[in-house]
Amino acid sequence: MIFPKKILIISLAVIVCGILVFFIFFQKKSEPSPDNSLQGSSPQVTKAEEVLLPVKVIPAKRETLIIKLKSPGEAVTNRKIIIKAEVSGIIKDLNVEEGKHVEKGELLVVLDDKEYRLELEGREASRLKHLSELFLEKKFAEPEKELSPAESENIIKAKEGYKKASQLYDKGLLSKEEFEKAKRHYEFILIEAGEKKEEIMAASLTQAEVEVKIAQMNLEKTKIRAPFSGIICDIKVSPQEHVVSQQELFTLVNISRIRVEARVLESEIGKMKLGREVDLKFSAYPGRVFRGRVKAISPIVNPEDKTCKVIIDLPNPKEEIKPGMHAEVEIAAEIHESKILIPQGAYLVRAGRKLAFVVEEGLAKWRYIEVGLENEDYAEVLDGIKVGELVIVEGHFTLAHDTRVRIVK
Repeated sequence: MIFPKKILIISLAVIVCGILVFFIFFQKKSEPSPDNSLQGSSPQVTKAEEVLLPVKVIPAKRETLIIKLKSPGEAVTNRKIIIKAEVSGIIKDLNVEEGKHVEKGELLVVLDDKEYRLELEGREASRLKHLSELFLEKKFAEPEKELSPAESENIIKAKEGYKKASQLYDKGLLSKEEFEKAKRHYEFILIEAGEKKEEIMAASLTQAEVEVKIAQMNLEKTKIRAPFSGIICDIKVSPQEHVVSQQELFTLVNISRIRVEARVLESEIGKMKLGREVDLKFSAYPGRVFRGRVKAISPIVNPEDKTCKVIIDLPNPKEEIKPGMHAEVEIAAEIHESKILIPQGAYLVRAGRKLAFVVEEGLAKWRYIEVGLENEDYAEVLDGIKVGELVIVEGHFTLAHDTRVRIVK
């Protein structure tokens, strides 16, 4: 019976201690705080300052919406020519270097011209001889003698034969060699009969003058000049090398303007217009956009891939764009004027409906909107937002209606 008494005593002690602790705690809680006693009847501030969510806004504007069409393209040069020798000879001077800029008319190649100078002198001497003979013939010409019946008949036959040969030659029924033979026979008959001798001599003089001009042209061809300003490349010859007519010497290219050839699908070609602005991006210049314009639209559709070639003219004053470079082409295919536009990231889709937030008197207002035309950057608003309203473009993904916001830049 000793243990139950000890348990009872311990239980009573615990109960008494609990009552004392409760009494002391209750008494302290009911005492006025030092602050309240000092402030008297002043009200206590218990509400924390409300937090404003930061957002960025852009006013809705009425502007032109441009819908662009993307296409791959390749840069090619507007002006490129392979310079060839027009006459044979040894290269005396070669005034070109790889990558050298040359001006129009600049002397590039000089061939040894001795042979062509001698040829010109010989042709000039022959011309003077014919000229002298014609002068003497006119000065000491004898009175025309009366032709015999046989001579007259021969002349008539020669004229008829020459006329018939000319007609057959014009129709392609007589070779050039046969025609020349008939012509010489006719001239021989006339000369033998003494008729039109002066006319024939004048014709010979004319032929000699033509040969002089040909010799002069060949002499001039020994000097090769730049047909336009450009850059020298792909040189294939060396000084003192003997070249022949039509042999390739080097290439001259002008890249101050570049042509970009884009391939547009047949279904989109109706949207292409001459003069439309084009944005071009080249992998060699990341982040940069070059501006060109549509210069021509091919009338032919490629039957293999059903695309049409669109040619874009691009100024290249610094010669940064090189022929052969790949381009990403964005052509203004549709231009819609006077549309209310907001940035693409400004509207959200919730429960299958499109909405945007605008700021009114410091509050974010939820607006359901109707979207029309779109491009990569902007969307047209048909209903729900007016021009000038501040549309939230950042910080709006977790917003609720009437949330207090703070506009930041």
